[in-house]
Amino acid sequence: MRGRTSTRPSHRGARSALPAVLLVVVVVVTALVALVLTATGLMPLVGRPHLRSDAFAAVAPDLLVQARESLLVGVAATVVAVAVGFAVALLLLTTRSGSRALSVVVTVPIPVAHLVGAASFALLLTGSGLANRLFGSPPDQWPSLVGGPWPVAAVLAFAWKESAFVALVVTATLAENLTDYSEAAALLGASRFARVRHVVLPLSAPALIGAGTIVLLYTLGNYEVMWLLGRAYPETLPVAANRLFGSIDLTSRPGAAVTALATTGLALAAAAAAVPLVRRAGMAR
Repeated sequence: MRGRTSTRPSHRGARSALPAVLLVVVVVVTALVALVLTATGLMPLVGRPHLRSDAFAAVAPDLLVQARESLLVGVAATVVAVAVGFAVALLLLTTRSGSRALSVVVTVPIPVAHLVGAASFALLLTGSGLANRLFGSPPDQWPSLVGGPWPVAAVLAFAWKESAFVALVVTATLAENLTDYSEAAALLGASRFARVRHVVLPLSAPALIGAGTIVLLYTLGNYEVMWLLGRAYPETLPVAANRLFGSIDLTSRPGAAVTALATTGLALAAAAAAVPLVRRAGMAR
C-alpha cells in the first residue's frame, strides 16, 4: 500500500505536465524537421526542391571554430555562474541579518532581459564606458573587454544574469534540510569548511549540476549577448546562424539551417553528458 500511495503524487505530477511536454516536443520536432529539409535542399526558399549537400560543405570549415567559441563562452559563463550562485545561496541560507535585502538584490537580474543586461555591460566595460571613466584610464590603455580577443564581457553578462537563477535553485533545494544537517555536523565537531565540503556540497550537488546544465544550454543557444558583446571572429554558432539567415543572399539559408542544426546537436550532446552526472549526484546524496 505504501508503494502505491507514494507513486500516486509523482504520477499526478507527470500527467499534469504531459500537455506542456507534448507541446514542446511538437514545436521542437517540427523546427528540427524544417531545418533538416532546408539544409538538404528539400524545402528551398527559391527554386525547386532538390536533395543536395552543398550547404554542409559550405559551412563545414567554420563549424568547428564556431563550436569551440560557443563552448568557450558557455563553459566559462556556467562555471562563474555556478560558483557565484552557490556562494550567494550560502549567504542567503546562513545570514540572518540583511538576508531580506540580499534576496532582493539577488532577484533583480532575473526579470531583466538578456539584451538589456548585455547593453548595460557594453556601456560599463567599453573603452569609453563607465568603468573606464571611474578608473580614469585612457581609452587606448583600457583592456578590450567588449569584442576583444577574449569574451570577458559576454561571460560576465551571462554570469551576472544566470547566477541569480542558480542561487534561487540551490536555496530552494537546501532550505528545508540544511539547518538540521549542518547543526548535526557542528555537534560532531565539524568546522565550517568541513560542513560546506561534506554536508552542503553533497546536498546541493544535484541542484548545482541541473541548474548549471540549464545555464550551459541557454548560453550555447543565446544570440543577442554574443552579437552585442562578442568578437567579430570567430562567431558563436547562434550568431553565425542568424547572420546567414538574415543575409541578402537567399542561397545562404541552407547554411543557416546547417549551423542551427550544429547548435542543436551541441546542446543535445551537452545535455546527454550532464544526465549521468545528475543521476550520480542524486545517488550520492
